[in-house]
Order: sequence, then C-alpha cells, then structure tokens
Amino acid sequence: MPNTLCRKPDNLNSETEQMVLMHDTAAIAANDRLPYRADVALLGIYEISKLLCGPGSLQDVLAGTMYVLHSFLDMGNGVIALIDDNGEPEHVFSASHSTIMARDYFAAIPEKAVGQMMVTEMPVVIENVAQDTSFGRWDTALWGGDGKNYAFVGVPIRDRGKAIGVMTIDRAWMSIGDVRTDEDVRFLKMVANLIGQTVRLHRMVIRDRERILDDQRRMEKERELHAPQPDGLRNATSAIIGESSALKAVMDKVRLVARSNAPVLLRGESGTGKELFAQALHESSPRRDKPFVKLNCAALPESVLESELFGHEKGSFTGAIAQRKGRFELADGGTLFLDEIGEISGSFQAKLLRVLQEGEFERVGGTRTLKVDVRMVSATNRNLEDAVAKGTFRADLYYRLAVVPIALPPLRDRPGDIPLLAQEFLRRFNADNKTRVTLAPSAMPVLQSCYFPGNVRELENCVRRTATLTAGDRINDKDFACHNDGCLSAVLWKQAPRQVHPPALPAPAVSPVPATPTAELPVLSEPTCGSAATCKVPNGSGGGQSEYEQIVEAMERSGWVQAKAARILNMTPRQIGYALRKHNIPIKKF
Repeated sequence: MPNTLCRKPDNLNSETEQMVLMHDTAAIAANDRLPYRADVALLGIYEISKLLCGPGSLQDVLAGTMYVLHSFLDMGNGVIALIDDNGEPEHVFSASHSTIMARDYFAAIPEKAVGQMMVTEMPVVIENVAQDTSFGRWDTALWGGDGKNYAFVGVPIRDRGKAIGVMTIDRAWMSIGDVRTDEDVRFLKMVANLIGQTVRLHRMVIRDRERILDDQRRMEKERELHAPQPDGLRNATSAIIGESSALKAVMDKVRLVARSNAPVLLRGESGTGKELFAQALHESSPRRDKPFVKLNCAALPESVLESELFGHEKGSFTGAIAQRKGRFELADGGTLFLDEIGEISGSFQAKLLRVLQEGEFERVGGTRTLKVDVRMVSATNRNLEDAVAKGTFRADLYYRLAVVPIALPPLRDRPGDIPLLAQEFLRRFNADNKTRVTLAPSAMPVLQSCYFPGNVRELENCVRRTATLTAGDRINDKDFACHNDGCLSAVLWKQAPRQVHPPALPAPAVSPVPATPTAELPVLSEPTCGSAATCKVPNGSGGGQSEYEQIVEAMERSGWVQAKAARILNMTPRQIGYALRKHNIPIKKF
C-alpha cells in the first residue's frame, strides 16, 4: 500500500494528484491484470517525465519523482542518492523522510549492495532481505514495523555510460507471491534513465551559470581597472606630471593613505606641488564626492583666519552683517586642506587642536557647539620638529597633524621629469597665447643642469619667460636667462645663504649650474664650500695670482656682475658671493 507518511512536493500539480489517486485505486483493484499494469506504468512514466522536465530545483524535482513513485508502485520507502567521485553520497532525496532521515535510511543499506550497483551498473533485487547474507546485515529499523518481510529493489542512475547514483525502494509482503520484482525493475530502470538525463541537464545549467558569473565578475574587474577615473580624480592626478621613481613612490603612498581618514601632513619645499597632492589624496579617497576645501593659513591674520575656519554669527564683530559658515562646516564629510600650517600663532594652535581632538567648535560670537566630520590634510615647508623643540609650535598639535607624514620630492631629486614638465608648461603657454613655440634639443640639457631652488613653480616660470622672450618659434640653449646674465635664481642665491629645510628634506650642497665656461679658460671640477670661511677659488686659473687678486680681476672684467665673474672663475654665483665676503671685497655699483 502507498505510504501514508510521504510528503507531497510543492511542484506537484492538481492534475497529477488526481491521476495519482485514481491509479492508486485502480492498482489495488486490478493487480493481476498485466495490460492494465502496463498502462499504469506508461502513465507513471508520463507523470514523472512532466516533473523532470518542469521548472524547479533538483531537490524539488527528485523529491516529487519519489512522491509519484509511491503512488504508482506498491512500495514502502525509497530514496534517490547521487554519488560523488569519491563514493560518498552527495545528495539523498526521499518523499517519505526528511533530508537527515533519508541519509540515515540510505546509510543503513549495505555498502556492498550500493557498490555493486555502481560498479556493475546492474540492478540489485532481493526478495527477502532477512534471509539474504550476500551483502551483509540489513538494518530495516527505518523501513516500517517489526515482524514483516521486506523486498529490496535498487537500480543504478546513469549518465553517458557512467553510474552517478542509485534509486532504491523497499516493499513489505505477507506472501512471496505478492513480490513482482521483474515489473518493478523495468519500471525503475526507465525512471532512472530519465533521472540521469535530468541530473546531467541541471549540472550543465549550474556549470554554465557559474561560468557566466565568473566571466561577469572578471569583466567587472577589468572595467574597474580600465574605466575612466572620475573627473576630479583624473584632473588631480593628470596635473601631477612625471614618471620618476621618486614621484611614483609618493603617488603610491598617497593612494594607500587615501583609504583611511587619518590626518596627513605634506612636507616639502616651496613649489613641489603640495596642493596638487592634497587634491589627489582627496580624489583617491572615499570622500571624493564630498567637498574639498582649502585655505592658506599664512595669507590671513589670526582674527580673519579664525572667522574663515570656524565661521561667525551675525553681529559678532564689526562688518559681520550676516551669519557665515566656516571652512570646517563647508568641508563636513570631505577634506580640509590647510597650507602653511606652520605659520599659525600659538593661540590659534590651541583652537585648532580642539577641533582635531573633539571634532567640534563654535562659530565666532556663537554659543552653539557644532560637530563636523572632516579629513584633515595640512602642508608646510618649515621644520616643525625644530619649532616644537623651540616651543613655537605645540607638540600635541604636531602629533595630531603628522599622523601620516608624506615627504614630497624636490625637482632636483627627479631630473628625469624635467623634460615632461617643460613640454607640458610649453603646451599650456601655447594654448594661452595661441603660439607654436617648441623646445630645441639643445634646450633640454640647460634645463636639466639647473638647480631650480623654486622647484616646479620656478621651472614653469623659466619656460614661460623664455618662451615669451624668444624671437622665433623655437627655444634654444642661448635663449635661457642663465646664458644672458638674467637668471633670477642666481640673483636669489648669491645674496643670502640658502635656508635649511626640515631634516626629512635636506638640501644638497649644490647650486644652480652655470653656463658653459668661456673657451679661454679650462674646465674645472666644481668646488664645494659650505661657508665663506671655507670657500676657495679652484686651482688652475689666475697664473699664480693670489685668490684675492683673481677675484678682483674677474669682477673687474665682468663689470662687477657676480654671475659673469663666477663663470670666468668656473664658480657658482653663491660661491663667488662667499668669496667676496671672505676677503671683504666691497662691491662697486655703477
């Protein structure tokens, strides 16, 4: 009789259920009529094929198949077990048991019986398992009540000539004549063939879906790698020109630091592009869609600076005719860039420290405390460590600002970037002035030999000045100011010793390289001097004259122009200035 405990699957339609109930009654009334049983088997195959070809997961489809088998076969329990390549049950489906009980039922079947079906791909039929010892002991505790005789029928499930699982049923009988194993085997083999094809199709669909998902994920990663950057990020990074290892190392660090919200202190000489790096850091961070607000602390007095940063209330001071938001409020959720942070006064340092510690402040003249979420990026070209040691800069503020210090390389540490920068500055000059000026091959050695104490800003000014003053549309080496006694950098560095920068960015003891020495003088190695007391005129010139006489003679020949005298003596303008002070030679002015 059909098992009354079996569960009907959700995908079994009402038509199938009616047919199952009709044939349950017909099967009981006409067990001995063979033609009728053939019709029942044909109808059972039809109903099962509709389930296997319909939509649904593999678990629902196979569980529904077992439910239909309960109705078309006089069976007790049954399972469909799919076996993996290691011989372990991968999936076990049943209509009369839960998933756990179905696995327990299948585990109770002797392993030899399952193994024989898998290896030989032949059915296993046992009319009375209690008397069979060929496969070992049969545990029938989950088959039904005690004191019954049980028959077992199992058939392999095959896919392309290989067994991928088994389908088994058991049946309780009172008389051996009630057992019709031949008919059951034929019916189950047909069902097993259909199940094998269904399992294959489901696995193909799963593999194709996984492959499509993998391809989709791979394509998304490729699109992310090759996708155009947001406008802000593209503009920020495109403004930083160069391919030197020093610049690439800084950019890699900027992208790494941008992922967090830690305050950043940009260290570098004037003209190294601290604002551009701050913009790139913001555009590389998750805050790129929020505001990027900047302020130069050295450009404003303290009273105005406080109002600019914190805002003010209406009537808080003369001229405050309306409420105004400060830079902290405007940058809420984004990034605030404070340039020249080392120039703020001690009293203002305490006010700034509170915002960094607590994330809150009051507007000038206000009493309401405001909270903000701002990523702080500051910059300086001062030696803050020395300022902290002298007490002019608060140590606690220094540690708040310099959580992640980033040292920006000066242009002298990236000479390979000078041609790229010069070409870009010349391109911008041509675009602004509707010209077509180009750089001759002889111009690049002049640019690359220059010291550029003003870094990128000075290089841009040099290119623009030379392009403006050139007579033709091609810049040659003779067009530069250093070849015409008009180098502003030489004038700057001959008047005063160079200011020492922070220890992290030491200044090398080299100066602007002069133009090629005159033909009548030998080419000498460049001397080194750290002060006026140690600077000496190089040997090999002067014909035995003293150092004092050589300097005076060179100055007379050059019309007391130090840059010309330096070239005559194969010295730099700074070194000739040291020598003049060393010998107390007064400079004549005409």
